[in-house]
Amino acid sequence: MKTRQERIRNFSIIAHIDHGKSTLADRFLEITKAIERRRMREQVLDDMDLERERGITIKAHPVRLRYRSRADGQEYLFHLIDTPGHVDFRYEVSRAMAACEGAVLVVDASQGVQAQTLANIDLALEENLTLIPVLNKIDLPGTNLEVARRQLEDLGFSSEEILCCSAKEGTGVVEILEAVVERIPPPEGTIDAPLRALIFDSEYDSYLGAIAYIRIVDGSIARGDRIMTVSTGETHEVTEIGVFSPDRTPVERLEAGMVGYLTAALKKTEDVRVGDTITSARDPAPALEGYRKPLPMVFAGLYPLEGDRFGDLRSALEKLRLNDSAFTFEPETSAALGFGFRCGFLGLLHMEIIRERLEREFSIPLLATAPSVEFRVTLRNGETRLIDNPAAFPSAGEIELIEEPYIAAKIYTPDEYLGPILKLCQEKRGVSVNMSYPAPGRALLEYDLPLVEVVLDFFDRLKSVSRGFASLDYTFAGYRPGDLVRLDIRVNEESVDALSSIVHKDRAYSIGRELCARLKELIPRRQFAVPIQAAVGGRVIARETIRAMSKNVTAKCYGGDVTRKRKLLERQKEGKKKMKMIGRVEIPQSAFLAVLKRD
Repeated sequence: MKTRQERIRNFSIIAHIDHGKSTLADRFLEITKAIERRRMREQVLDDMDLERERGITIKAHPVRLRYRSRADGQEYLFHLIDTPGHVDFRYEVSRAMAACEGAVLVVDASQGVQAQTLANIDLALEENLTLIPVLNKIDLPGTNLEVARRQLEDLGFSSEEILCCSAKEGTGVVEILEAVVERIPPPEGTIDAPLRALIFDSEYDSYLGAIAYIRIVDGSIARGDRIMTVSTGETHEVTEIGVFSPDRTPVERLEAGMVGYLTAALKKTEDVRVGDTITSARDPAPALEGYRKPLPMVFAGLYPLEGDRFGDLRSALEKLRLNDSAFTFEPETSAALGFGFRCGFLGLLHMEIIRERLEREFSIPLLATAPSVEFRVTLRNGETRLIDNPAAFPSAGEIELIEEPYIAAKIYTPDEYLGPILKLCQEKRGVSVNMSYPAPGRALLEYDLPLVEVVLDFFDRLKSVSRGFASLDYTFAGYRPGDLVRLDIRVNEESVDALSSIVHKDRAYSIGRELCARLKELIPRRQFAVPIQAAVGGRVIARETIRAMSKNVTAKCYGGDVTRKRKLLERQKEGKKKMKMIGRVEIPQSAFLAVLKRD
C-alpha cells in the first residue's frame, strides 16, 4: 500500500553531547519493531567502532520507521535522523535539519540546558523546524526536573509542550512518538512536479561506489531513471534506490517527502556534492536553495610513516571524503617528512577522528603535524593571501598586515566556576562581549577568542577548570589584526619546516624554549655537538645544545711525552669540526610524534 504524504513525518534528534540521543533512538527502533530483538544492542545506529568506543555519534544516521498512532489508529511513516552532539560536528546537525520538518530536542534533566542546546535551537529556528522539547534521564537520582523545566520555559517553550522521559528505561517514549505525529507537520511537495532531491549526506561503498543520501522534495525517482546533478550538469543512470531500515534496503520508488539513498555508478568525489540538487535529465528543475558548505577551521599535515604509502593515503582520503564531505585535502611536500597532504578539519576532535579512521579502516600509520589555522596576510605590494601552512608564511619584510581568525564563543557554566573560566579566557587573549544569567545559578559567557588559541588545548582546559560542567559552542566571527610571528626550529643550523608554527609574539619565547628542551631529550647524541635553536625571523630567541658523545682517544697512551696526547686531542677536535660541517642530523619519527603532541 502506498503511503500517503500526509502520513509522513521527517524529524531528527538533536541535543548536547551525552544527553541521550542515541539511547532514545534505540527505544524508537524497539517500539516500532524496526529491528529484530536478537539484533538489538546499545547505539544501534552508531555503526562505526569509534562511535561505540567513545560513546559519541560522529555521523548523522537516517532510519525509516513505521508507527501506528494510538490516537487515530493510522500507520505513519517516520524518517528519523540521529545527529552528533559535539560542537565540531555541527555541520552534520545542520545537514540533517535540511532534510526534516521537525526535531526532538533532548535535554539531560540532571544537567539542564547546555551551550550546544542553545546552538541547536538557533539552527532549528533558522530552518523553520517544529521543536518538541524533551527532558531525558528522569530516572537518575540527581535529577531536578523543576529547574530543567524552568530553563526550557525561559527559552520560549510552554510548560504543556515539554515532555519527560527516561530513554534508558523506556518511560515516556511512546508519548514522544505521539507528539511527533501530532505536532510535526507532514512534508510539503508535489509528487507530479519535476524531480528535485537534496543530497544531504554521502558515503563510499567498495562495490556500489558513491552512495548519495537524498531527501525527495518534489517529484519521484525510480531505478533506471536518468538524473542530473545541477552543479555539474552531468547525467547518470540510477542503478539502485532504497531506504534505511536501518540497513540499506532497495525499494522500487521514492516519492516527494521521502528520505532514502541512490547509487548511479558515481566514482568521483565531484559527482556527489553535499547540498547539491538532483533533478531529472529529461525534465530538469531549478536548484533548491543551496546548503552552506562547511568551512574548515583547523589545518594540519598528514604524512605516511612509510614513504611508499603516499598513493594509498591519497586513495584513502578520496574515499573518506565521500563519507565526510567537511574535510579538505591537497598534496604538500616537507623537507623533513617527505610527501603528504595538507588537510582542513572542522576542529580538533574532527581531526582526531579522521586520523583514527585512516589508520583503522585503511591500515596506514600516520604522522600529523601541529594543528594550525588559516591566516589572512596582506603583503606590502597589496596582495592578500590565505596561509594555512606555516612553511608558506612570507618573510617579515614582505608583510604589511597579518589577520587571524576569531570565533564567537558561548560558554554555559554553573556560576561557581566563573573565576577560573574568566582567567582562562583572558589567558587565551579573549575579548569579553557579554555575560548573562539565563537561569538561577547558571551563567552564559560570550567571548571573542582567537581560533589559534582555541585549537590546541582550550576545550580540555575548560573541562578541567569547570570539572566537566561547562560547555562550549562557537561560530566563525571573521578576521582581526594580530601581532603574530613565525617560529622556526633549527637543528644543526638547518630549519625543520614540519616544526614551524605561527604564534603570538608574546608567547613565542615560552613555546620556543619548550620545543628546544623537548628536542634535546628526544634526538640521539652524535659525535659532535648539535645546537637546537628557536628563531623568529633571523633572531634566535631560545637555544639548547645536545652534547657530543665523548670518545677517549688518549686511552691507548700509557705514558710518554704530553705532546703525543695533545696531538691526538687536536686531531679529534679537527675531525669533530669537519663532521659538524658535513654531517646531517636525522630527527627520528618518535621525536616528531612526541613534539607534535606537545601540551
